[in-house]
Amino acid sequence: MSEKNSQIKLPGGGRGRGPGGPGGGPGMMLPAEKAKDFKGTLRRLIRYLRPRQVQLIVIFIMAIASTVFSILSPKIMGKATTKLFEGAYGKLTGVEGAFIDFGYINDILLILGGLYLFSALFSYLQQYIMAGVAQKVVYDMREQINLKLERLPLKYFDSRTHGEILSRATNDVDNISTTLQQSLTQLITSIVTIIGVIIMMLTISPWLTLITVVTLPLSFVAILGITKRSQTHFIGQQKSLGQLNGHVEEMYTGHRIIKAFGREKESLRQFNTINDDLYNSGWRAQFMSGMIMPLMTFIGNLGYVLVCVVGGIFVTKKMIDVGDIQAFIQYSRQFTMPITQTANIANIIQSTVASAERVFELLDEEEEVPEKTAAVKHEAVKHEAVEEEGAVEFRHVKFGYKEDAILIEDMNIEVSPGQTIAIVGPTGAGKTTMINLLMRFYELNGGQILIDGVDITDLKRSDLRSKFGMVLQDTWLFNGTIRDNIAYGREGASEADVVRAAKAAHADHFIRTLPLGYNTVLNEEASNISQGQKQLLTIARAILADPSILILDEATSSVDTRTEVQIQKAMNTLMEGRTSFVIAHRLSTIRDADLILVMNKGSVIEKGNHEELMAQNGFYADLYNSQFSEEAVPEVS
Repeated sequence: MSEKNSQIKLPGGGRGRGPGGPGGGPGMMLPAEKAKDFKGTLRRLIRYLRPRQVQLIVIFIMAIASTVFSILSPKIMGKATTKLFEGAYGKLTGVEGAFIDFGYINDILLILGGLYLFSALFSYLQQYIMAGVAQKVVYDMREQINLKLERLPLKYFDSRTHGEILSRATNDVDNISTTLQQSLTQLITSIVTIIGVIIMMLTISPWLTLITVVTLPLSFVAILGITKRSQTHFIGQQKSLGQLNGHVEEMYTGHRIIKAFGREKESLRQFNTINDDLYNSGWRAQFMSGMIMPLMTFIGNLGYVLVCVVGGIFVTKKMIDVGDIQAFIQYSRQFTMPITQTANIANIIQSTVASAERVFELLDEEEEVPEKTAAVKHEAVKHEAVEEEGAVEFRHVKFGYKEDAILIEDMNIEVSPGQTIAIVGPTGAGKTTMINLLMRFYELNGGQILIDGVDITDLKRSDLRSKFGMVLQDTWLFNGTIRDNIAYGREGASEADVVRAAKAAHADHFIRTLPLGYNTVLNEEASNISQGQKQLLTIARAILADPSILILDEATSSVDTRTEVQIQKAMNTLMEGRTSFVIAHRLSTIRDADLILVMNKGSVIEKGNHEELMAQNGFYADLYNSQFSEEAVPEVS
């Protein structure tokens, strides 16, 4: 399996694929994905926070207040320790009038309780406000992404996997949300803690502070050494995890094919190979990242021992009080943790900026050609006042999916309202491309397409596409009730409208034989009804939509003969009085078409009705005759 197929199963049964997410908790030093333009992306991300400057200032003040109250506590507690030590030492040594001042100690404890309470309160308020800011930022971001996806052309979705797009809209945004909500406040707290602890340690003893700070280079050397070694293993872990997700997803969705061809052992072999790779890289990555905290603790303990020894000497020489030693030990304990957190947060921020860059790349994608001005739309609507709807004309149409690879050079077609137009030709001839152009899923490189005398570029896309109804070989059904699937064809359709459409499509009978009738819920892939029944539902939906132009793409190609007869009856009802474009593979089904367009390599090489084309004894006649003979389809030059 290639790395490209490192995929995840999409929610809702989608078939799109994307990279599997890496594992790892917040305490691990994960290798961050690097952004191409770190500074530019960070500046753009900060712009989302500017409208909430007031809340951020309040959060900053709250973080400082919470940290300051927490930092002051050890030194105040040291005073209580000193008072307790002096009283107890005086009694032991027989000093006259010596006693333990429990009233003073009690006052200190009350002050400490107040400090801790205020610290917790400010920390809660800080997290509460930050949660609102973070969620509002990602809410705006998701809204922009959703609006952007609506404006992107079809070629964007055709050139990317569904999972890749979904990953940008969900995983990357969630990564940004988590960082804003947790890591940003943690970064502020860690920096304030480092500064505050250094100041408090200096007020106690500059020499002891120097001893503590000297251990910092050892910590940085240990962290850098481990992260460099573990990065390779983390990258391997992410790659193997993605491959495993993709393999499981493919094996799950294709389990019937695997069983049919007896490839279970091969599937298990592949799984075991990938799983072994994931295990080997995973345990190495986790083991090496897990060494960080023990090493940091060991280095911290070295500093702790030095502080205790030197501090004890200072106490004997009356240079500092014993309570100050207790406070300093607490500060030295507090000193290493925020440093580790800051290093980890810096890594997380790097990953977050990379996620933001991916989101901004989506937001910066080239959009569909904008709709024309309201004045042009108004003129276009005037031209729509025609007696019959459904006239279609292609005028010198030129198109290619790539600028340097033109597929359709000069297509000219004129279709009258109510006509049935069959489009035939070999695979890759341009049949589906023609339909995509008709519905303006792609923009033309040249020429015009007119609907009822109006250039389709003069119509709003929503108005244009509302004129079409589609019944394709691949059915479009959603997870929901049968009623909802049929009603999808027209907004505000009543129960009677749905039933009438189902009867016209010859679907009402089979629906009522189901246990819940119209309330039957179709699963994610609508596999709880047959292929023919699915097709009847899509025809019912098209009937309900009541379009002026139909697009039919070999809707009966994958059903049995009896079901085909039912579907054909339903389609005849649907096509009555409407312009219909029928993409046909079995030529026997389009003998009665008013006009048959024979396409090859993007051009219409023959056109006419069945009799006329057969009389020409050309490409169409060869195709038609080949389907009723034992000879192979003629080679296309």
